[in-house]
Amino acid sequence: MHIISFRRLREFYENDENSKVALQDWYKRLSKADWDNFSEVKRTFNSADSVGNSRFVFNVKGNHYRIVVQILFTIKRVYIRWVGNHKDYSSIKQIENI
Repeated sequence: MHIISFRRLREFYENDENSKVALQDWYKRLSKADWDNFSEVKRTFNSADSVGNSRFVFNVKGNHYRIVVQILFTIKRVYIRWVGNHKDYSSIKQIENI
């Protein structure tokens, strides 16, 4: 999968050093994936959830961090829409529109 953009991850982990290894690991695993649908996502990341509008949420580092992405399976692209901690994620309204 082609991921756009690593910069969002880097900006987050530069401010939260505890997240760096987990976010980099997530990125590496995702960049090696070749998914055609959500069930294939679930095989790679069992804790991933679909929240509608081609948006998916990944729990990272034992649910300490969340990553919201938009996945376009037909063109093999993943757009990182949001990265943050569990507390900040809980305050997001209309996650499907991020």
